[in-house]
Amino acid sequence: MSDKILVIGESRDGALRNVSFESIAAARKINESAEVVALILSDLDLDKQAQEMIYYGADRVITVQHENLKNYTSESFGQVVMEIIEEESPDGIVMGHTAIGKDLTPKIAGRLELGLISDATEVENDDDQVVFTRPIYSGKAFEKKVIKEGIIFATIRPNNIASLERDESRTGEIEVKSIDVKDLRTIIKEVIRKQSEGVDMSEASVVVAGGRGVKSEEGFKPLYELADVLGGAVGASRGACDAEYCDYSLQIGQTGKVITPDLYIAVGISGAIQHLAGMSNSKVIVAINKDPEANIFNIADYGIVGDLFEVIPMLTEELKQLQKS
Repeated sequence: MSDKILVIGESRDGALRNVSFESIAAARKINESAEVVALILSDLDLDKQAQEMIYYGADRVITVQHENLKNYTSESFGQVVMEIIEEESPDGIVMGHTAIGKDLTPKIAGRLELGLISDATEVENDDDQVVFTRPIYSGKAFEKKVIKEGIIFATIRPNNIASLERDESRTGEIEVKSIDVKDLRTIIKEVIRKQSEGVDMSEASVVVAGGRGVKSEEGFKPLYELADVLGGAVGASRGACDAEYCDYSLQIGQTGKVITPDLYIAVGISGAIQHLAGMSNSKVIVAINKDPEANIFNIADYGIVGDLFEVIPMLTEELKQLQKS
């Protein structure tokens, strides 16, 4: 059984991503009595973020600050993570299944010659045997994985394992580590992001997504209004992206983002199997489409047959009135 678990946190624009806290909760599920050591890397001061990791359940936090950690590269982050692993000798390693996690963890696992359980949606400790559940075949089925020996190494799908309750009475050691990140073959000097404003779609509890039925870039505006009222994010099908109604950063599906929000509202989306692979595990699915035979209704919990340009404004206005009352 794992006595020490290393959680690799992820910071963006000076703030921790929620999946960092969810990874701590996953580590506790692996072994409730294990020491959970969190690692955070950045070019910024990390004291506040380290304290947040303590509040969310970490026993100890290691921070590494270096100018070469401003922008992620597998080479720079890999140097730090490998050195920390060598020093700490953890029995388990957990990280979020994010863009960075998907790139970094296989390379670390390869160097350590470890198996990697990726994209886990559930962790259970059953009679001292840790069982991971992960989707396969684009979410059509699930498999259970057990590591019987060696280091447990897993990535956790965001928004699936609830983080522990934040508790400011929790205390823990924060260690500032100095590691020289050097001899890099690749240095990123500038990052130009093309993404939607507001809530991060991969961690949003509510996602409003548009398809070809939205008809134009202008047609996405009502979706943004609805998402704003619900405190959610906007996504899209590949068809909408291909038609240049929105940027590909919004794409949900087999070749886009895979998300599991509490509420998914599909607007003008027919329900192609490639799209369903990215959102079918959402907790509640609402479909709005004028075609009653659209495939999206087969997986929807609630369906509205109607013109989205009439339904969405009415729904938005009704929600605004409910918020006022």
